[in-house]
Amino acid sequence: VDIGFDKNAFLHYWDIVPSSFDNTVEVVEREHVQRERPNITHKDIPRLYPPGSEIIVQVTKGPIGTKGPRVTTNLAIPGRYLVLLPNQDQSGISRKIENHEERARLKQILKKLKIPEGMGVIIRTAGENQKERYFVRDLALLLEQWKQIQYKIMHGPTPSCVFQEPDLIERTVRDFLTEDVDQIIIDNPDQYQRIRDLISKISKRSVCKVKLYTDSQPLFDRFNITPQLQNAFSRRVQLKSGGYIVIDETEALVAIDVNTGSHKSESDQESTILNVNLEAAEEICRQLRLRNIGGIIVLDFIDMRSRRDQLTLYNKMRELLKRDKAKTHILPISQFGLMEMTRQRHTESVYASVYDNCPYCKGRGKVKSILTMSVELQRKLAEILKKRERDESDFQLKVIVHPSILERLRTEDEKLLIELEKKYYGRLSFRAEPSFHIEEFKIINALTNEELASSSPQY
Repeated sequence: VDIGFDKNAFLHYWDIVPSSFDNTVEVVEREHVQRERPNITHKDIPRLYPPGSEIIVQVTKGPIGTKGPRVTTNLAIPGRYLVLLPNQDQSGISRKIENHEERARLKQILKKLKIPEGMGVIIRTAGENQKERYFVRDLALLLEQWKQIQYKIMHGPTPSCVFQEPDLIERTVRDFLTEDVDQIIIDNPDQYQRIRDLISKISKRSVCKVKLYTDSQPLFDRFNITPQLQNAFSRRVQLKSGGYIVIDETEALVAIDVNTGSHKSESDQESTILNVNLEAAEEICRQLRLRNIGGIIVLDFIDMRSRRDQLTLYNKMRELLKRDKAKTHILPISQFGLMEMTRQRHTESVYASVYDNCPYCKGRGKVKSILTMSVELQRKLAEILKKRERDESDFQLKVIVHPSILERLRTEDEKLLIELEKKYYGRLSFRAEPSFHIEEFKIINALTNEELASSSPQY
């Protein structure tokens, strides 16, 4: 789908068919609503969406690496307490609200809401213990927002953006201002007033939680945020016990390894290992959120023989992941001692968005050794010289290499090159080129200046 980006968006068949809720949302049947779900198969797609037709889609996952954005026709517009589903006549409640009495109360509120025909809503986790009038107000705001979107759809060019998520300030108020938040500290007077105004529309008693920071010491230094940010880019994360975890992001998956490090304990070894693993589990779940890591994640905890300890760790991970706003799925420790999980990924990880690939190694993290390059060069020289007739005694080759390769050729490998000249009746001359990559060389016929062979980095 052409959405105006450099790369086309990908619309999967399952994102075209009206979707059912996943296991994070409980469906609530509303009174007087007859749902007639169209039975769409893959054969209907060319008829419903022929090439060149216009379609309304929502980006569910931004461009990541070489992949373009992923989109869906199942639109969802988030509010403070509700998510509006303009194209679905299905409603539900977040399963993260676990109290049965509260869920029953919210179901009654949901059934009373005046939701237009053909639409649905989901009550978000933030709606727990909120008054009915807050849901009514939130629904009214979302419906007004949808009306504005429809106007842009009718009158705007194609492709064009008709709705986008609010900025950081609004998202903070909408998604993170919960009962367990004590303070929101901000160092910008203009944004301080703006965030107070936004909060006053939602909860007047929460306005007092916003504090303007005026000290001369930078805000991030005052609350020790800077070291935590630096930690988010570090491959190795230290644990308080002396153990540590190592996080490696690859294109296919993320591997996380747990080590005891300098952890010392007087108690038995099994108890020590379990405690380090439990501490690592807390830090891993924190790092996943902090680094915005998604996709397939493989966790290599310290080996535990006891199935009881393995189950304790698994249950701990499940409990910790309940705090995560992203969807997660985790499996018990396998026979190989690995725990596998997935975490919903909407955008690139913090690491991928902050760092570019090294221009020298192109993200490989390694280059060929000097010894390897010397061997490759000698093999290529022997190949070229061998093709020449013995009577071409004046045959000369000029070799241009990286300075570090030339240094090895002049020292450890000098005798080998002399033997090469004698064996094939050729003459070799070498020149260093500082601008060359360490994996780069050129072999030139010194008499005709013809380039006979070359090597460059393979990425």
